[in-house]
Amino acid sequence: MPDGFVLVLVLAALPTLGNFLGGVAAELFRISARTLSLALHLAAGIVLAVVGLEMMPQALNAQTPWVPIAAFLVGGAVFIGLERAIAKIRRRVGGQEGGTGPLAIYSGVAIDLFSDGVMIGTGTLVDPRLGLLLALGQVPADVPEGFAAVATLRRAGTPRTSRLVMSSAFAVPILLGAALGYFALRDAPELATLSVLALTGGILTSVVVEEMISKAHEGQTSRLDPVFLTGGFALFALVSVYLA
Repeated sequence: MPDGFVLVLVLAALPTLGNFLGGVAAELFRISARTLSLALHLAAGIVLAVVGLEMMPQALNAQTPWVPIAAFLVGGAVFIGLERAIAKIRRRVGGQEGGTGPLAIYSGVAIDLFSDGVMIGTGTLVDPRLGLLLALGQVPADVPEGFAAVATLRRAGTPRTSRLVMSSAFAVPILLGAALGYFALRDAPELATLSVLALTGGILTSVVVEEMISKAHEGQTSRLDPVFLTGGFALFALVSVYLA
């Protein structure tokens, strides 16, 4: 195994740990509808910042920007397919047709982690120090995402054993993304890499608007929800400016 790839795996483990700690916090503390709403708004703000401040600005650096823009649009269609697939799986295992929310939010966090892995993998190829900064910058963003995902599953009545397994499984998408960024995309045309980035951004934006925010407003909400939404965006902006 190349030494560079070992470094990528080690760096990718940092945000994975942050996400897992957020999930553990959701297991240890009693979660009210208001707390869940605040956590979802905070996570939504962070994801929007990831898309708006990191992913799309890079994607629009392509020589033909309309291609990543089209890929971003396709991301919305991919989200629809993802949502339908989740609903179909739930029907097959005896669940209700409409309850895609918790699994859709879980899938959205997994996709965000996948994109984190891709950025860490490609960033480490450019400069190991850049890979380190990107990994460290993702940690404070992934803690509330892990909390929101597990808290949503907990509120939905998912058994604790299943929640722990699913929380641990968040390591898979980020490691796969890191491997893709290191091995596959390093030899791919720049336009393909940037289009994948934009496609992921489209999926994440759809997850935030259609699932995270909708789920946050299903129960009791808080007056501080907008502050947590913008606070999540500001938190990642600070991380992006001062750590990456």
